[in-house]
Amino acid sequence: MTGGPLEGVRVIDLTSVVVGPICTRTLADQGAEVIKVEPPSGDLLRTMARGSRNPGMSGKFINFNRNKRSVCLDLKQPEGMEAMRRLLADADVFVSNVRPVALERLGLDHATLLRSNPGLIYCGILAFGSAGRYANRPAYDPIIQSLSGVAATFQRATGEPRFVPMVMTDHVTGLIAAQSIGFALFRRSRTGTGEAIEVPMFENMASFVMSEHMGPATFDPPVGPTGDNRLLSPDYRPLATKDGYITVGPNTDAQAFAFFEAIDRAELRHDPRFASAAARTAHASEYFLIRAEGLAQRTTDEWLEILGKLDVPAARYNTLEDLMVDPHLQDAGFFQPEDHPTEGRIRRTKTPNHFSGGMREDELPAPRLGENTQEVLRGLGYTDAQLDLLASKGAIAGPVPSAAAGAGAGAAA
Repeated sequence: MTGGPLEGVRVIDLTSVVVGPICTRTLADQGAEVIKVEPPSGDLLRTMARGSRNPGMSGKFINFNRNKRSVCLDLKQPEGMEAMRRLLADADVFVSNVRPVALERLGLDHATLLRSNPGLIYCGILAFGSAGRYANRPAYDPIIQSLSGVAATFQRATGEPRFVPMVMTDHVTGLIAAQSIGFALFRRSRTGTGEAIEVPMFENMASFVMSEHMGPATFDPPVGPTGDNRLLSPDYRPLATKDGYITVGPNTDAQAFAFFEAIDRAELRHDPRFASAAARTAHASEYFLIRAEGLAQRTTDEWLEILGKLDVPAARYNTLEDLMVDPHLQDAGFFQPEDHPTEGRIRRTKTPNHFSGGMREDELPAPRLGENTQEVLRGLGYTDAQLDLLASKGAIAGPVPSAAAGAGAGAAA
């Protein structure tokens, strides 16, 4: 018993790197049993990310693959594929970010799997939707940031196209995929039937960007240019104080007028450029410049005290190092210590959301490659002799013991 709203849901996870693992980690954190199927080379993130104590266990892999079990199968071998089919026979969810043409060659396309398991929720996370001409092209996060207009928003704001220094499109799409799976599970609870879900990165990020920036171009013909001039202002950023940086958000009239008083510019409340939220948006560049000039007059701590008393939204600027000692996150127990069985003392981020009906109770450490191959395949009816034979052929890998050694022997390969 794991606890959590997805307790009892079995997920077969054929994903790698970030977009798929973010999806399946979200399901796992909510109590789903997630079986991560990896090739003999392992998930690329095991080795491509910087920072590790042992080969194949990078810090990034550990963060994205908690609460999962790893089964190592060579799907190019018939025996490995047979084990995969047995895993999928009674699974609730199958998630993959492998290109559809490759899945079809393996016999893991949605039509084939739904015929054999009509209750399956089949989620394909794709770079591009199947209806468009880019279908089946390969892509990673920066490709999608470039195509979807994310990089272009930086050029509009700063004069230079840039990527967000996070794999943001992977995270956003992975979370949308997890959400979509939840919707499909809800529908299955009423209809009893499964379905196929297609979650394309490009279309989702185009929607993400244009929901913010289509604006006047929503109308046909457009009533103005694309782009939210407030968000695209070069001064839409943390602003300098006497000793650091601060971010403020006086958006309502009450907040803006209180802010004007705080910077000794109370007369601005009567300035037609700043007297309403609509006017301040239309004159965002001037408004942001006034904010920047005013905030430069005091220290960050002074402003936090002054603006806090006025109920004006404000926060100090945190570096990545600051974030790890942020007092609110410390109060919330956000960074949790863990003794990983092979990687020693580590820190893991706490699942931020809480369900009053119960949360996952058995926190699982990120697995070594093929760590759970033997236990999972035994649960499908494989004997020790069969496991030894599959291991000798290279169809599986992991801590597979010989029959003589007993169930508890062996170390991860």
